[in-house]
Amino acid sequence: MSGSWEKTACILCECNCGLEVQLGGEGGRHFTRIRGDKAHPASRGYACEKAHRLDYYQNGPDRITSPLRRKPDGTFEEIDWDTAIREVAQRLAAVRDEHGGAAIFYFGGGGQGNHLPGAYSTATRRALGSRYRSNALAQEKTGEFWVNGRLMGTAVRGDFEHCEVALFIGKNPWQSHGIPRARVTLKAIAKDPERSMIVIDPRRTETAKIADVHLQVKPGTDAWLLAALGAVLVAEDLIAPKWLEDHVDDYEPVLAALREVPISEYCERSGVPEPLVREAARLIGKAESVAVFEDLGIQMNRHSTLSSYLNKLLWLLTGNFGKKGAQYVPAPLVNIAGGLDKIARPAAKDKLTPVVGARIISGLVPCNVIADEILTDHPKRYRAMIVESANPAHSLADSSRMREALDSLDTLVVIDIAMTETARLADYVLPTPTQYEKAEATFFNFEFPENYFHLRQPLFDPPDGVLSEPEIHARLCEALGAYTEEDLAPLHAAAAESREAFIPVFFGNVLTNPKLAPYAPVILYRTLGPHLPNGLQSGAVIWGLAHQFAAAYPDSLRRAGFEGKGFEAPERLFDAILENPSGIVYSVDEFGESWNRIKTAGGKFHAAIPELLDELESLRTQEASTGDPAFPFILSAGERRSFTANTILRDPAWRKKDAEGSLRISPDDAAQLGVTDGDRVRLTTKRATVEVPVEVSGMMQVGHVSLPNGLGVDHTENGGERVQTGIAANELTASEDRDWLAGTPWHKHVPARIEAVR
Repeated sequence: MSGSWEKTACILCECNCGLEVQLGGEGGRHFTRIRGDKAHPASRGYACEKAHRLDYYQNGPDRITSPLRRKPDGTFEEIDWDTAIREVAQRLAAVRDEHGGAAIFYFGGGGQGNHLPGAYSTATRRALGSRYRSNALAQEKTGEFWVNGRLMGTAVRGDFEHCEVALFIGKNPWQSHGIPRARVTLKAIAKDPERSMIVIDPRRTETAKIADVHLQVKPGTDAWLLAALGAVLVAEDLIAPKWLEDHVDDYEPVLAALREVPISEYCERSGVPEPLVREAARLIGKAESVAVFEDLGIQMNRHSTLSSYLNKLLWLLTGNFGKKGAQYVPAPLVNIAGGLDKIARPAAKDKLTPVVGARIISGLVPCNVIADEILTDHPKRYRAMIVESANPAHSLADSSRMREALDSLDTLVVIDIAMTETARLADYVLPTPTQYEKAEATFFNFEFPENYFHLRQPLFDPPDGVLSEPEIHARLCEALGAYTEEDLAPLHAAAAESREAFIPVFFGNVLTNPKLAPYAPVILYRTLGPHLPNGLQSGAVIWGLAHQFAAAYPDSLRRAGFEGKGFEAPERLFDAILENPSGIVYSVDEFGESWNRIKTAGGKFHAAIPELLDELESLRTQEASTGDPAFPFILSAGERRSFTANTILRDPAWRKKDAEGSLRISPDDAAQLGVTDGDRVRLTTKRATVEVPVEVSGMMQVGHVSLPNGLGVDHTENGGERVQTGIAANELTASEDRDWLAGTPWHKHVPARIEAVR
């Protein structure tokens, strides 16, 4: 066993906490010890319990180590890489040539800590003329993205390290994290008598238990509660009129709409006592600073885009932006919520999907319409699909319909490390290294005033027979004739001389050349990559990102210590990224800098969003309850728990608690059904029926039940038998149950029926 500690990061949530690991075990290919990396700029030694189980990912079951091709009988055969690349390129090119590149759909592009593939995939998509794409963000964040775009043309985050009041809406950071050192930060707020924490959640979560105010909303009624909170701010004159006058356009229609909200009635509808709502509003309105975090509890729920709008009005009306402890605009190395500035333009029109006509927000097709875009005879339907580092057959709503859609495609190509549920439907499966067998990074760069980036070095050699995603995309581009060796010759020569010599050749020969510019990522990989430190060839694309960042945020880069004339600053930044295995701070800002990043005309917030003000008005006549006696319970499908994570952890042995993933149910409901811990119940939605064990929990209110995320995947045991552990929640969800504007699913609001299994 190696006694040295190697630097890396966790890959199980967006925080990507820095880790130190020791390697050993059979073949030296196991994590034997794991601890937080104190040198990491953001996590500073913090790591939750999940990170300590990462060996179950690195050495998980059903690993693929050779390209696979589906045979006519549905089984797979191993093929060599030359054959795989040639045939995949030919199949996809045939779809492009007959139906146009828009018929080739891409799903993936980075998940958790696996982000570099997304940068390189753009080259393959451009070689094919692929226009439409999606990923997990379109199940969660696009409603918030759209609101951000209309309000200010950019994305914001909250400064929880310094805020006086922390507001978490549909968010349980004790389990889902989302902010650095989440549990340390939560404890600090809870212990400080000068600070307060407000939680809006139908469950009494770990975070809600330590909050000063828990607004335990009825499932699916967040919009009524948030409207009441905003109305109290206006009615009790807890807003910031001078600040609004200076910084916000068209706020009067918003105030007028909130004055019409019947506060008492909406509190009653939401199930939260009015005095408690007023207490929370007063805490927000009187605080020097308020930080807000909304998450999947409202983003995968009824009125999700409206709820995003209403919660942003809480901090907007009280002037909580651009100051310490409030909302800020970070300086990202990569903007994962791209295109928000376009949404802010007065004449902006939403792009729509070709069949359903659904809004495309931040370039992402709503996940809940993908099957509808395929299962049709429409001439513009998607006919081929590339799935990379993702598992839509399991992770998207209405799994049975999604499987039908994937199975009906002319060609399905999956790029992944394991034989996932989606891979088993593919025509070709292209195997890749794990995230610890290649250079990797995270593009979730949201921190402020110091933002950081972490390029992780490989810890293990990949097994024979796999190729990295950058190599796969480079080979596909070459097979598709995107560029020639003659095109690359000047770049090879310049890179062999020095990076200084490479700069003018790349910018002059590639970025200004319409033929080559679309393939810049793989060209960097092919030409600059071989001259990077051993194992970091895949980091070549970050060189381009460093130069882009330097052009966009020169002051932020300078304050972080990267100075110099011309290309000196970005080159120093790139060197620092390569040389620091714990990551670096690349951006240092002052809180007022956020004002320079508002992308609306005139640099002010645009408060009145007509579509959402109309929806706010419609709440008056809508029922707060679904009212279907056939399905008296509301199921939250996908709850974060202490041992749940994304489905890259396929071996159920990683779970130290609740191995099968119990259905959480309130004590009163359990008594009514005559069940107790461990008993099995029959859970039925309009899509499916499953059996699941029960956990009786005081966390749940009457009529509300929950299943954990990350279960329902299968694995092959030693005898060759394929075994599924837990419930695949999306067997129970329906793709048509989605937000009218953003198309995000209602996974947290699934009407259900429960019967005891006798």
